[in-house]
Amino acid sequence: MLTVVPTPIGNLGDFTPRAVEAIEAADVVLAEDTRTTGSLLRLKGIEARLRAFHAHNEHKVLEQVVADLSAGVNACLCSDAGTPAISDPGFLLVRACIAAGVEVQCLPGATAFVPALVVSGLPCDRFVFEGFLPHKKGRQTRLKALAVEPRTTVLYESPHRMVKLLSELVEHCGADRAVSVSRELSKKFEETVRGTAASVKAHFEAQPPKGEFVVVVGGSED
Repeated sequence: MLTVVPTPIGNLGDFTPRAVEAIEAADVVLAEDTRTTGSLLRLKGIEARLRAFHAHNEHKVLEQVVADLSAGVNACLCSDAGTPAISDPGFLLVRACIAAGVEVQCLPGATAFVPALVVSGLPCDRFVFEGFLPHKKGRQTRLKALAVEPRTTVLYESPHRMVKLLSELVEHCGADRAVSVSRELSKKFEETVRGTAASVKAHFEAQPPKGEFVVVVGGSED
């Protein structure tokens, strides 16, 4: 069996008892970064056998991992923070396990885009999750599509690209488009800035962005 285990995005209190039980029962923990996951497990007093499974080696080790799971190995999959496969490695493994007849379960738990969407105050009955936009090729195409998307859109962005993204939102969606930016969710310096694309851009031009960001963009009214 493969158990997909969310890990805290900041606050260690979000590491659920069920997640701890799953890891303690596993034969191996597949970790995006064994150092990061190892530190988390040590803080919780958990001993586990760790094996690297990340974006740079998943194609190489996928076949062997699925073979081990098919032979009866019980494994957990953890990313550095949040739910694996959500803008993190994991999708390929889940798909391969399903194809091989290996049972897959995903525990509920921490992920950054859900709290950011809820606290944005923007409609969340229907929304689009885009994750990280392409850095170069295809970026303009995605931005143009976002500009006419009637549903709320959720994006991830790194701090050094935040002002650029907000400038692009002003350009493509208009200065008055509703935007909410959350950073450092569940951590000490958690902050959400709401307003128009122009006002939020001005805020982060005045206060250089730091931390992990989720950007929620209101839908087009045209």
